[in-house]
Amino acid sequence: MGRTELDTYALTGRFLMGRLREAMTEDEKRAIEGLIGQVEEVEGSTVLLGRGQLGDRSTFLLEGMALRTITKGERRFVVGMHVPGDFTDLHCFALKRLDHDIVTVGPVRVGYVPHARIEDLMERQPHLARILWFSTLLDAAIHREWILKLEQLTAARRVAHVFAELWHRLDLVGLGRRDGLRTPLTQSDLADMCGTTAIHMNRALAQLKKAGVAEFRRGTLYVDDRRALEAFGEFDPAYLYGEGDLRVRGELDKRPNRPA
Repeated sequence: MGRTELDTYALTGRFLMGRLREAMTEDEKRAIEGLIGQVEEVEGSTVLLGRGQLGDRSTFLLEGMALRTITKGERRFVVGMHVPGDFTDLHCFALKRLDHDIVTVGPVRVGYVPHARIEDLMERQPHLARILWFSTLLDAAIHREWILKLEQLTAARRVAHVFAELWHRLDLVGLGRRDGLRTPLTQSDLADMCGTTAIHMNRALAQLKKAGVAEFRRGTLYVDDRRALEAFGEFDPAYLYGEGDLRVRGELDKRPNRPA
């Protein structure tokens, strides 16, 4: 068997896998791999970057899961999630201080990218800078979908959408399972994602089970019919830019001597 992307690029082989990775040259992939400085294993529920904290590096998620969270009073809201292959805070390169926290869920392995390396890369490789920009705009597309579903769906359908999205994103980076999801998420995490309380989330999950759509037990989602889960959550993966009418098909490939 031939070498895979993960054999060649052990740290960053999942970056934009299933989306725009084919638009990168081998030199560009090596450049992304070379961005990683320190690699660290982090225990669960650790704040990688807090709101207002000055950032001089960005974090690449190698293993595990991380959340974007905002706390208002005693209430926490989850406004985004990350899987392996994601930069959790690449936009901190431009913003320097985030308006939210980046928090791990369960044990994770991360790679840190000093902003000085990103700045140097962007000056030398404008096409690769555009690829990095794409990844931050992808975060924004996902965020817009979350806002839409929060307004559009009931709690039970919202959590079904969260599960369907997470499953699809894991598929894109080669980590999906055929029969469901194994996650570090708790009912409280899901409630904070869906804008409801833990008690209401318990009822929403009971609705999924009663409807025969899925069952969530101790972080594991059991699903007999994935299409039924996606239909229940009104999930259309187009906004993830991995398939459908939004997929980038060669428009961002690097082509030497391409006319302006």
